[in-house]
Amino acid sequence: MNTTKPALIYNLFPRLFETIDDWTAHVDTIESMNFNAIYINPFHAVGGSNSLYAVQDYYKLNSQFLPNQADVEDFKPLERFTAECKRKGMKVHMDLVINHTANESPLITEHPQWFKRDQNGTIVHPFAIDPANPSDITVWGDLSEIDYENNPDMDKLIEYWDRMIAFYQNKGFDGFRCDAAYKIPASVWQRLITAAKKRNPDAEFLAETLGCTLDQTQALDNCGFDYLFNSSKWWNFESSWCIDQHCQFRHIAPSVSFPESHDTCRLTNEQPGSFNMHKNRYLLSALFSKGLLMTSGYEYGSTKDINVVHSTPEEFKSRQWNMEQWIGSVNSFKLRSPVLCEEGRWRAISSYDWDLLFLIKESEKGEQSMGVVINKDWHNNRTVRRDEIPTHFSGYGNIIKPFNDPEKTILPADTLNLEQSEIALFF
Repeated sequence: MNTTKPALIYNLFPRLFETIDDWTAHVDTIESMNFNAIYINPFHAVGGSNSLYAVQDYYKLNSQFLPNQADVEDFKPLERFTAECKRKGMKVHMDLVINHTANESPLITEHPQWFKRDQNGTIVHPFAIDPANPSDITVWGDLSEIDYENNPDMDKLIEYWDRMIAFYQNKGFDGFRCDAAYKIPASVWQRLITAAKKRNPDAEFLAETLGCTLDQTQALDNCGFDYLFNSSKWWNFESSWCIDQHCQFRHIAPSVSFPESHDTCRLTNEQPGSFNMHKNRYLLSALFSKGLLMTSGYEYGSTKDINVVHSTPEEFKSRQWNMEQWIGSVNSFKLRSPVLCEEGRWRAISSYDWDLLFLIKESEKGEQSMGVVINKDWHNNRTVRRDEIPTHFSGYGNIIKPFNDPEKTILPADTLNLEQSEIALFF
């Protein structure tokens, strides 16, 4: 098991900032919220679609993020950014997109055998099938899919990716979010991760597994990943599926929770989209797993959904509220709580058909635990009577209500008043 301190990751979405220099200027604010890592979506030169994930050249920067028409092969602005993060004690993660390239990638002509083709010899575009509706198929026509099944030149392909990872490690990157990790064979990940950790034993690899099958997630076992991404963002507290998945995959690696991501709509656009809902989802992410990720703009209640092509810095300037101080307090509380600094084990103490949900999170060895009660009602307050609290909680002598103050401890009383969707902690 990964025994390092938890990764509290701020996802700095590059299109919400003018230039790389503005990334650097934002590091102080990120540090003030007690994050210890920053993740940047792709910043490479892109193809004709202008999507960040349509990488044309891994060794050139996206000119849209460079100040004053700087040279796309001049990595000094990026190195200044990673150096500032290191000075603040934060790791820097980047996207590792090696399951496809842009249609305009020079690799297609330089190494045509690396790409998947149909029976007519035409390069295949990657696609995704909605598990809930198999007839709903999304095809990304701007992308060309790498062939990991019948590639006659697999060793050369892996060597290319290894050199690219080493290049960015040399530029100051400590971690890699592995986009659609389940689309790449375990044997490839094993070689790439092993080589990267020989160069830097503290290198971190995070497997993006959202939308894949349970079997595809299981296939990533023994690859060397430091984290998986979990699906707690979609848990509505009405059934056990989220805890079941947590139990099923925790042996592979700890996981990362998030209240929203660049792939989801903004939480403000989900019902009820309230301030309390933002607190509920952020706090759940902090409690549920070892790792935590928050996308830039969440702290301000941003309403415009992130778009890998069209997002602009103006969207980041539109703010409903400022949760910076509260988020910083929650992150600090998580880092001070040993049971929240590991993946741990979850169990439900109450029935899922009640308006309250009582849970217990235990440490890996069962030496520490924390009780959690959630008001499942997004719209109404709830008064919890002492006789409604399970006997399992009788050993906890203190309560924290992080919605109000993650730093303040209160003693149990005859009643516990919870706001709409509020979460309280027993310890």
